[in-house]
Amino acid sequence: MVETAAHLTDHVFPRLPVRQWVLSVPKRLRYFMQRDGAVLNMVLRIFLRVIAQSLQAHCAGVAQVDRATLHIGAVAFIHRFGSSLNGHVHFHVCVVDGVFEEVPGDVIFHPASAIDKTTVAQVQATLRSRILRAFVGRGLLESFDAKDMLGYQHSGFSVDAGVCIEAHDRAALERLLRYCARPPFAMDRLRKEGASLVYRCAKQHSEPGSDKRGARVDELILTPLELIDRIAALVPPPRTHRHRYFGVLAPNSPLRAAVTAMAQPPTRQTEPSNMSEGASAVVALGHAIPTTPEPAPPKRSPAHYLWAVLIARIYEVFPLSCPLCGGQMRLIAFITEGVQIRRILEHIGVDSEPPHIFPARGPPLWDDGGDAQMDEAVQVEPDWDLAAQPA
Repeated sequence: MVETAAHLTDHVFPRLPVRQWVLSVPKRLRYFMQRDGAVLNMVLRIFLRVIAQSLQAHCAGVAQVDRATLHIGAVAFIHRFGSSLNGHVHFHVCVVDGVFEEVPGDVIFHPASAIDKTTVAQVQATLRSRILRAFVGRGLLESFDAKDMLGYQHSGFSVDAGVCIEAHDRAALERLLRYCARPPFAMDRLRKEGASLVYRCAKQHSEPGSDKRGARVDELILTPLELIDRIAALVPPPRTHRHRYFGVLAPNSPLRAAVTAMAQPPTRQTEPSNMSEGASAVVALGHAIPTTPEPAPPKRSPAHYLWAVLIARIYEVFPLSCPLCGGQMRLIAFITEGVQIRRILEHIGVDSEPPHIFPARGPPLWDDGGDAQMDEAVQVEPDWDLAAQPA
């Protein structure tokens, strides 16, 4: 999550305003998007096409420009989960708030303006009609059902575009990208109470509410098997991308290099220092320093970050800083000999013997709260869903 957000902030998104567009569809359509990748791609393409048309309509300088030369820049994140560990397919799309005009040898950016609630409502109405028409065309929905869904006051389609990051606020952009690239659940919301696991579904800074019976409505009480079942259902299909690039940010776009170059901070030009005179004064004749070229460091992909750098970007504390002197620590050796490891552990007061591991056994049978012996000829399978697991 952090590495993806850092890479997109440092090397992909230009220093321009970025807006987040979120699309949710009715539950009746989510089933097909969850099961069929082609249907999911179809809905995502419709969503991006409508966003592009809306941005082109709200850019003042492109009225007389050929629409074929106008492109958007977007990264789409496909979420298959909701806040309560439920299956909920929806899209978070981070779009550069404007369009790029392709000119010979260059690219021109036209910012968008006046994107308000009325514009978002128009986008939502257009998406509802086009997506339903596409489902009818694929035979996944009857025409009369689509007509009824168009007449619903609360149709289940939801579009939000209220989050817009300014061009200079790169820290806010990185936080937004972390939110879009987040995993299905957070460990800090999960706690253990007795034999059950409690997962808090609300936001981290919200207070839990209660229903009429006094139970917290924003917490899930699950057994370990129920938690595993919910998490397993959220695993995406194999060989599918969780985030995708579109427009000028696409890998095969001829404008990608020019647009992503805008992500780098402006460099300050400094006066070059003339070291030739000083060098000739210090180094005597016959004792010149040999000009042996140093070995070039191995090339590293800009998308890969060191673990210490990622931790520093999250907690704003560099983990390799010495707490005593403030200097930078470095790895000097990897000790693999058991004798040396045991000496070091004993010196710092840590147990050098591994913990005792109990032998494996079969799952317990929760029959009357005990392990009653049963007849070998009669094998009764317990109901694992209704069984309460001990601590």
